[in-house]
Amino acid sequence: MYAVIKSGAHQYKASVGDELIVERLPYEVGAQVGLDEVYLLVDGDEILVGQPTVEGARVLATVVEEFKGPKIRIFKYKPKERYRRRLGHRQNYMRLRIDDIVKGA
Repeated sequence: MYAVIKSGAHQYKASVGDELIVERLPYEVGAQVGLDEVYLLVDGDEILVGQPTVEGARVLATVVEEFKGPKIRIFKYKPKERYRRRLGHRQNYMRLRIDDIVKGA
């Protein structure tokens, strides 16, 4: 059994026991998270496709850890104009462990 869920602006394929790396959510480490935006649910031969989401379906996950991704360097440069800008960015991520997939009604 697996489901396609949405978290933030991304979609993920989730099976029970998998660990997903998603953009930071407003939860503490160890908290139970319910993801309600389920677009597809597959259970053996039964396939439920949402329009846009599957009614009543839910994926339950636990927050395992919160961490930062690699540093990305941004450098802007315009030749012959003495214009240079250097920036950096590190995205915050969370690791979720999928505990259960609930079909709903």
